Amino acid sequence: MKRAAPKPSAAKPAVYTDPLAEVLRPGQSVELLKELHILTRDGKLNQDSRRKLKQVYHLCNFIAPLIDEVLDRQDTLQLADHGAGKSYLGFILYDLYLKDRPGAHIAGIETRDELVAKSRDLATRLGFERMRFLNTTVAEATRTDALPDRFDIVTALHACNTATDDAIRFALAKQARHIVLVPCCQAEVAAVLRKHKNASFGKTPLSEIWRHPIHTREFGSQLTNVLRCLQLEAHGYQVSVTELVGWEHSLKNELIVASQTGQPRGDARARLAAILDACNLTELAPRFLE
Repeated sequence: MKRAAPKPSAAKPAVYTDPLAEVLRPGQSVELLKELHILTRDGKLNQDSRRKLKQVYHLCNFIAPLIDEVLDRQDTLQLADHGAGKSYLGFILYDLYLKDRPGAHIAGIETRDELVAKSRDLATRLGFERMRFLNTTVAEATRTDALPDRFDIVTALHACNTATDDAIRFALAKQARHIVLVPCCQAEVAAVLRKHKNASFGKTPLSEIWRHPIHTREFGSQLTNVLRCLQLEAHGYQVSVTELVGWEHSLKNELIVASQTGQPRGDARARLAAILDACNLTELAPRFLE
């Protein structure tokens, strides 16, 4: 007896999945992402751009609650982005969180003429009227009349070497409520450790920590951020330090978030001075103890 042949199953209808749906946030400007070269002109996203966007999104997740905290207390917000570069962070923050909040303003501070000009042009074309860009150093930005006397949030994403310290001084001078830093290329402390290495051998056995060049570089980088955290605590900030994204995305991966409390940590300045002395770094006291 022959068995009946099985009936062919009905083909399931094809379901279209937008490859950008898992990447784009609600209401996000596709045109902006194309202009920033995160998306290609035909709307595609390559792997490098996906990693870059993931980093910026992750940083935005830390900044968004700070924006909300400020705007819950007042109608206006001033945010300064130092070492803005192509202003990925500033543009995406404005697009996602600030374009519909009329009291919020962003100032991008960058020293490269061509990047400032491009950012100004892009903000004009996109109608981002409350974004402005200054071609100036961070130190000069602290003194210029082109910026307000106070800022609510100061950011510095991968501001190289001492530019992060300049951003901290700017934030302190502008009485910033919140400071968000992703430090990069901390070479100055390592250079001073290297310069005084022989003298340090006779001063403390801890000098073995930075005896070898690779340790000098890595320890100098770590120590730089420890000094920055103590500096902020001495000025009345509560500081948290965490990893920005997974190490597969970036080796410069430390995120420092500081919020003003008005209550300086009692021993922060003394400990900072003691560390500078123990590590033979007293010539850096003007940078960290001012």
